[in-house]
Amino acid sequence: MNIQFKKGALELCVLALLNKQDHYGYELVKKISDRIAISEGSVYPLLRRLKKEEYFTTYLQESVEGPSRKYYKLTDKGRDYLYELLKEWQQFSEGVNHIIKEGVSNE
Repeated sequence: MNIQFKKGALELCVLALLNKQDHYGYELVKKISDRIAISEGSVYPLLRRLKKEEYFTTYLQESVEGPSRKYYKLTDKGRDYLYELLKEWQQFSEGVNHIIKEGVSNE
């Protein structure tokens, strides 16, 4: 898949997953990579940037499987940003789908 497609969608995917519940980094990577071919290294810089922009906060939670895990929790600012991105994504994907349909139709 085109790397630029992935970059644009990755931010939206992370925010959408955090909207439903808090996740730790590897858990986010796993959930996304189950559906989209991504590298683990592409998610962590995005998480740092989104935290710096205050779209979510972090907290540590004990783990029975090893060291404490850093969880990411969406903020109200992050939720507002998610809904803004969703609206933009829907408009963009509708436009692209329309153009594709027009360009590859059998008419």
